[in-house]
Amino acid sequence: MSESADIVIVGAGMAGASLAAELAPHARVLVIESEATPGYHATGRSAAFWVESYGGPLVQPLTSASGPWLDQHGFLRARGGLTIGRAEQRRELDGFMAEFVGSGIRLERWDRARMEGCVAGLRPEWVEAVYEPDSKDIDVAAVHAHFLNCARRANVEVRCNRALTAVERTAGGWQLALADGSAVKASVLVNAAGAWADGVAEIAGLRPLGIQPFRRTMLQIRTNPVPADDMPVVLDIGGTFYFKPESGRLWLSPHDETPSEPCDTAPEEIDVALAIDRLQGAVDWGVRKLDHKWAGLRSFAPDRLPVYGFDPRDRAFFWFAGQGGFGIQTAPAAARLAGQMLLGLAPDAMTAALDPLRYSPARFA
Repeated sequence: MSESADIVIVGAGMAGASLAAELAPHARVLVIESEATPGYHATGRSAAFWVESYGGPLVQPLTSASGPWLDQHGFLRARGGLTIGRAEQRRELDGFMAEFVGSGIRLERWDRARMEGCVAGLRPEWVEAVYEPDSKDIDVAAVHAHFLNCARRANVEVRCNRALTAVERTAGGWQLALADGSAVKASVLVNAAGAWADGVAEIAGLRPLGIQPFRRTMLQIRTNPVPADDMPVVLDIGGTFYFKPESGRLWLSPHDETPSEPCDTAPEEIDVALAIDRLQGAVDWGVRKLDHKWAGLRSFAPDRLPVYGFDPRDRAFFWFAGQGGFGIQTAPAAARLAGQMLLGLAPDAMTAALDPLRYSPARFA
């Protein structure tokens, strides 16, 4: 005999957990997760920074709307963000600033002298920069735990090791079969499955949207000199690296985007070497030790915007996916917006400036 829920969410990462917390006061919600632990994949492998410009001007409103909530709950810590370029990249930096005119983001143009003041050993060819004073570190694990705790306190059950194996459309919604042999009835099925989002749609008999996972590599290394604790996160305007200090170590990425099948991904040695090479092309630092390396999957829709909304072919199937590398920093506003869409609620102060049609799956119909 099947149990039932108003809404079943597939995926207990940041997307599923945040949306469950939003929906819990209004509906009977069940979250199912294929892994043994919530947040095992992309959520647990984040670079852990909050940069308003990250993801571009159409993602920025979600990030900006999330900022006050994250700050109020103590999940942000001052960092600053510095996007650097060579002399020939001046126009790219100008264009980067122009994209955010009128957005409310604070951006400052820095010269070489100011760059040297906060990034020791910066190689001489890096002479242009844009500084974001409001960029911050984000405590990803604490944010995720907060949403899970809120959901559980409101009687949401999060079931791990419960992969979705089969789906049948019924007159009242969905009949779901899970890997442990159990069955669940749901009025609405929410697809918050990250890299597996298209696969969940196919199981449900719906057309996938082309959400593609890409591998992103991260390293934790020890350098000489030890990076200053107050150094900003440093990003290259050409999108070839970023790095930031973390407890006396340096977190570093070659900003790779390698198409991947949905999987428990791992770093490739070529990308590890590439990251170190690109770091040493930016700063005159020695690498003393590689402490840790990991990789995660960042999943993008074809236009690289998130997908929030009911599938245009079935109003009982809701997409909450395609959140790329910005799903952590946009989580509060994204979940609030999606919850309002699901429940038919009016926008509030957090979501009033957001346009839900911009993120609708109907744009791919």
